[in-house]
This record gives sequence, C-alpha cells and structure tokens, in this order.
Amino acid sequence: MIEARHLRVLRAVAATGSFSAAARELGCTQPAVSQQMKVLEASVGTPLLIRTSREMRLTQAGEVLVRHATGILSGLTAAEEEVAAIAGLRAGRVRLVSFPSGSSTLVPAALAALRAAHPGTRVSLVDAEPPRSVEMLRDGDCDVALAFRYDSVHDDSTGGAAEEWGDLVVRPLLSDRLVGLLPEGHRLAGADTVSIADLADESWIAGCPRCRHQLVDACEKAGFTPRIDFATDDYPAVIGLVGAGLGVAFLPELAMESVLPKAARTVTVEPAVRREIVALTLPDLARVPAVAATLDQLERAAAR
Repeated sequence: MIEARHLRVLRAVAATGSFSAAARELGCTQPAVSQQMKVLEASVGTPLLIRTSREMRLTQAGEVLVRHATGILSGLTAAEEEVAAIAGLRAGRVRLVSFPSGSSTLVPAALAALRAAHPGTRVSLVDAEPPRSVEMLRDGDCDVALAFRYDSVHDDSTGGAAEEWGDLVVRPLLSDRLVGLLPEGHRLAGADTVSIADLADESWIAGCPRCRHQLVDACEKAGFTPRIDFATDDYPAVIGLVGAGLGVAFLPELAMESVLPKAARTVTVEPAVRREIVALTLPDLARVPAVAATLDQLERAAAR
C-alpha cells in the first residue's frame, strides 16, 4: 500500500537529488528518509531510485510515481482543508425535514441562529410528517428529522412508538398540548376549560391521519366516537372551517403560533392531550459538527 508520507519523501528526494537534502527539507534525519524509501520500494515491488557514487536519479517507475504524487498530494491537501472546514463549522451541509407546524415555528429561529453563528453551514428544508420523515432519515435522505409522538398512542399505525426510535438519537424539544378550537359563537367559546365529553355531539374537523387517530382515541376515552364531517391537513383550512361554524377541532398549540384565528376561539381541553416534539438523527450523524449545531439550535428555539 502506498502511503501519502512516502510519496512526500519521494517527491522531496526527486526535487533535491539526495537523501540528506530531502531530510533537511522535510525536517527529519537522513536515515529516516532512507528507511521510508525502502518501505515505498517494497510496497510497489520495483526500484524507484538509481544510486551511484556521483548521483541519484529516478527509475522509470520512480518518474511515473513522482508525476502522480503531485496530483495525489494536492488532492489530499484539498480534502484535508475541506474536512477541517467542516469540522470547524466553516463549511458543511445539513438536510432537515420537518412537519409543517414545526417548519413555521421552531425551524426559522433555529436556522437564523445557526446562520449567524456559522455562516458557512448550509441547511436545506423539506416538509414531511412522521412516519415519512423518520423513513427519510433512515434511508439517508436527510440528516435531521423533526418529528412528534403522542403520549397515549403507541402502536404501529403512528410510526412514533418509542421502540421504533430505538436506533436513533432522540433530542427532546418540547411538550405540545392540543387545544380545542371552537366557533366564536359557540356555547363554550368563552369557557376557560372544556371537557372533551362536552363536545360529544359536535361535528368535528380532523387533521392529518396521526392527529385523527389521536382525536378518536381521546374522544373514545371520554365515552363517545367523534363524527368527522371534514378532513384536511391544512391548519388554516381547519381554522377557516371552524370559524365558519362548520365544526370544532383539536389543534396543537405549536400550530396556533403561526396562524391567526378568524372567527374562532381556542379553549383548554381536559383531560390534557399532548404530543412530544423531538429532533431525530442517526448516531453517526450526531457526531458531525454541523448536525450537532443544528440540534443545539433547535433545542434553544424550543426553549424560548
């Protein structure tokens, strides 16, 4: 195997014409240069130098190796500098995938802080709900996935059960409580707290399949099955439907931060229903400086 240090010695010998001069250039001893040349010749299986009492010159094989050494060593130097830049957060790339309400609340603050601290780090963002976002992480299509799971739902349909994240690095960010959303003229719109059971006869507007699963679970624990008349993954659409008096809904508090309700009122629902917001990555990726910095900034954004 040809090693870069041996190529550097060969190039120095070829440039200076002797072991002693090469040793002075490299800052080592003449015997060390001689020994490394012997190792290199043994590695390639042919002489690289012709030594006489008057001169030292390259063999044909030596000339070929010196010619390639320049490009090889230049490439290694460039690679070392690029890796050092990434390790020092002067460069790097992070591919982030997030669910929509996370993209509109946590992500902007985190990425703005990351850019301010490390302007050479580039971050791309794609929207995807779990479990798809978690699949993208495992498939190598992203480096960090913002995801969530509900406290009371742990089955295969959710993609968020704790055991399903056992192979990942999980960075907890916040606990996000679901709130009730009622038309402003609703009989309970002015209440501080509403029991889920009080909404048993209402028409419901459901969100994504995971949220719907959680809605059904919470209502069934309260003793009824919700009548879902409208279904949409778009939070502004949910708010619009509620504001028009077409039904009631559950929405995460995080989703309400980026949407201004019109003709709708939020109420605290009991018993409390929460989802855990986390940032996920692979164990090897967690040691990459740019990924670690992204996780730190997401955690700081969630704490504000």
